[in-house]
Amino acid sequence: MTRVEPAGALVGHIGVPGDKSISHRAVLIGALADGETRVRGFGVSADTASTVAAVRALGVQVDDEDDGDLVVHGVGLRGLQTPSGPIDAGNAGTLLRLLTGILAGQPGRYELTGDESLRTRPMDRVAEPLTRMGAKIATDNGLPPVHIDGSDALKGIDYTLPMASAQVKSAILLAGLNADRATTVIEPARTRDHTELMLEAAGARVRRRPSSVTVEPAARLRLDEVVVPGDFSAAAPFIVAATLLAGSELTIHDIGLNPRRTGLLDVLERMGSRISIFNRRKAGGEPIGDLEVHSAELTATDIAPEEVPLLVDELPLFALAAALARGDSHVTGAGELRVKESDRIESVTNGLRTVGIRIRERDDGFDVRGVPTRPTSGLIPSGGDHRIAMLAAVAGLVSRDGVEVGGSEAVSISFPGFFQLLDSVSRR
Repeated sequence: MTRVEPAGALVGHIGVPGDKSISHRAVLIGALADGETRVRGFGVSADTASTVAAVRALGVQVDDEDDGDLVVHGVGLRGLQTPSGPIDAGNAGTLLRLLTGILAGQPGRYELTGDESLRTRPMDRVAEPLTRMGAKIATDNGLPPVHIDGSDALKGIDYTLPMASAQVKSAILLAGLNADRATTVIEPARTRDHTELMLEAAGARVRRRPSSVTVEPAARLRLDEVVVPGDFSAAAPFIVAATLLAGSELTIHDIGLNPRRTGLLDVLERMGSRISIFNRRKAGGEPIGDLEVHSAELTATDIAPEEVPLLVDELPLFALAAALARGDSHVTGAGELRVKESDRIESVTNGLRTVGIRIRERDDGFDVRGVPTRPTSGLIPSGGDHRIAMLAAVAGLVSRDGVEVGGSEAVSISFPGFFQLLDSVSRR
């Protein structure tokens, strides 16, 4: 448990760890490539360590360089080896789902499992399309562990996602690399496109349209280098805290600004935030830039279902921002939050209520009554969910008397050193 005391402002210049989503994909796609892939700025966390361990278990050499880079020695599209036992994905849902797609096109038998939280995450949404493609996927009543009988004769399919999910989309596309014809995924709403961008960089033939993406079977991939930008989701707690604390002037450097990840910026902008972007550039198709955040008074807004995939990881932080805005805010179409590392709708509403915030849970979202005064003190348990732990920390900064963060160690899943960095820019 960690106690976070109130802050007067956030001031200074910071960087955050490399993007977790891109780091996962760099290791996984690098493992399928021919030759070496150098990963610069790899986001070190418990989740990404699980991905490195997983590909090593599949016979891929991964070197940790002295300069902090990783070098992945790819074994080719069908070169993975059958491991000696189950592969433990830890808490990493991205790893579990993407690796299921990869192994569906690898001859052999595989078992994927994870920690107690991960074993509650639904896998039928991945198993069903992969089974259509010709793989044999077995789950425990729709939950992990996942047993995969991979096939070297997968069939390309056209598949419409029942709900927007970058992880499910990516699993199907990765399986499609080893299929007999093109594979197309149709999305009900736009989701993160890191997989498509990286596959293109590796030489795969990818066709992207406004509501679908198609991948052609590949003979080989080559991914010489991946430059990993700072993780926008890791920057988000600092963005929200600096916006809410009067007098804040915070600069966050080298952040990934993929528009399918930065919905929070759009939402905060219409609420009245003062956030500037400068030093824009691109690396491997991914936009990068620096953010300058100044404090601002916010007004309420609503988040519609089509916006949810663009800020799904930041919705807990939005709830806190909405609580300190003027007016009532509403989130709808966010039922996916119930099957994250925790039931985040329940965790957010119960946690924020303990510090006096007026928030009401609904099946697919929540309603927040905004009152622009600091919340009270209290205890917010993380429930082992890193996003809730970071939400609780920001609640502590903007509170009147401080907040106890229960299970604060959960932040190491995505952001080791989070509390130290937060303290370094907090002015009291």
